[in-house]
Amino acid sequence: MRIANAFAGASAALLALAVAAADFPVRPIRLIVPQAPGSASDTVARLLAGELTLQLKQQVVVDNRPGGALMIGMEMTARAVPDGYTIGYGPVGALAISPNIVRGTVAVDVQKDLLPISQTTTGHMLFAASPTTPFKSVREVIDYAKQNPGKLSNASSGNGTPGHVGFELFKYMTGTNIVHVPYKGGAAGITDLISGQMQLMMESLNSITPFAKSGRVRGLAVSGGKRSAALPELPTIAEAGVPGYEATTWTGIVAPVGVPRAIVVKLNAEINKAIASQSLREKFAQIGSESAGGTPEQFGELIRKEGAKWGEVVKRSGAKVD
Repeated sequence: MRIANAFAGASAALLALAVAAADFPVRPIRLIVPQAPGSASDTVARLLAGELTLQLKQQVVVDNRPGGALMIGMEMTARAVPDGYTIGYGPVGALAISPNIVRGTVAVDVQKDLLPISQTTTGHMLFAASPTTPFKSVREVIDYAKQNPGKLSNASSGNGTPGHVGFELFKYMTGTNIVHVPYKGGAAGITDLISGQMQLMMESLNSITPFAKSGRVRGLAVSGGKRSAALPELPTIAEAGVPGYEATTWTGIVAPVGVPRAIVVKLNAEINKAIASQSLREKFAQIGSESAGGTPEQFGELIRKEGAKWGEVVKRSGAKVD
């Protein structure tokens, strides 16, 4: 009798979960973004939230929670009730870079406390030179830097950002000594790149593409494994003289561990549908991003792989967050 009752109870619980997943969502969903309004991540998150709102017939509300090297937002996501109504927007910085820099100072382990739902976008950084420099190619930068160690400076949007560690990887692979100068945000770094205060910068296409297209900065290459649809005339850094170099900027959706599998599957399907839509593909392309997608397992593997890769770069470079 006890076995029968236990079986009946388990069956009822499974049925309740199935019904909840079938009806999901029945109220608004909160999307925590670990960066400030107007940032590159915020822009993509709001585009996605708008499309999901139309599909799900429930409002997807963006909740910006910047700070802590992106980890405040990730911790809030991990500590939320695991019912699918609070999800987090995870850029590469939050899921693969910052955990290696702020380890031991935050109360969340992104690979244990967060559940991958789906990768949303993939993109590039632009390897750019100031128009006041003579550099017309990556090869010219490498040659000059080797002949003049410590004479060039590269701006970044801050310590521990993709542009910072991406440039550290470039310096390691080319054996060059270029001085890193962190700024409080990409806009200030780009301004000094334009004026010639900084000679070089690696920055997300979302932020720097308009300046490259207008000629205010000189694009030399893109950082990903293939050329960018936004700037197809530019080679990859690997093509331009650094074989094997690759540094992509990617984003995805995560949730607290414990969200029922049926809801994970539904969210994954809806996100994949949204980012495959013509509307979002066009909007992403305008800011230099490309739709990604895939299964929760594929996104989880990307987080693990990239976490290990950037962990090595951080260790070698001594990168830290002030």
